[in-house]
Amino acid sequence: MAQHGHSEACCSVPPSKHDYKEKGSYFEIDGMKTYKTGPSTATSAILIIYDIFGFSPQTLQGADILAHADDEHHQYQVFVPDLFYGKPADHSWYPPDTKEKGEKLGAFFQGPAAPPKTAEKIPKIVKEIEGKTGGTIKKWGGLGMCWGGKIISMTSTEGTVFSAVAEVHPAMVDPKDAEGITIPICMLASGEEDKEAVAAFEKNLKVKNHVETYHDQVHGWMAARGDLKDENVRKEYERGYKKLLDF
Repeated sequence: MAQHGHSEACCSVPPSKHDYKEKGSYFEIDGMKTYKTGPSTATSAILIIYDIFGFSPQTLQGADILAHADDEHHQYQVFVPDLFYGKPADHSWYPPDTKEKGEKLGAFFQGPAAPPKTAEKIPKIVKEIEGKTGGTIKKWGGLGMCWGGKIISMTSTEGTVFSAVAEVHPAMVDPKDAEGITIPICMLASGEEDKEAVAAFEKNLKVKNHVETYHDQVHGWMAARGDLKDENVRKEYERGYKKLLDF
């Protein structure tokens, strides 16, 4: 069974507040404000496709973890482009318990957050980043969060710019997408994703993969909905990022 819409949590639960001072800096890529972190000499890079809340502190902290947690063995340049051009999903739309809120959220998913429109941009973004980083990057990985997970599935097919990818608490999980994926993939699901869709997605994969469900975590625990003041959430947030690095 395909999870055609976003998970119930994705469309009903607001993001969690979190204070974090990012370690990186910002520059412009294809007209988009883009977060960059990690050593500029690193030859491997990771493109993060965030969730619908954009530059959340938890997402930027995750980017910094990926960029710096394994400095001794492997270094990464990590980039987070602002695919919504400064206009992510508004926190005031949550929960979408009125007609007006629901309409605004629906228009967002059909407009700025329409997956095909975003997927088309990814190769161009990667190419422009390579041009602005002096040709140091030789290999790319991709990470999609929630909504971004769908974009990763769509851009990991034949001819992809990525060498390996990951999806965390992915939205719109469709087992048919798995059939076309041609590179290694790691999927970390929460306890709120459609279990049947996740299992069928894993079954349809024909490439090296790691699919794991964090049953006690909410949709979005590694991004905007991660309540990192909660000890268990913080532990599983950190374990999730370690799993991505190990993969």
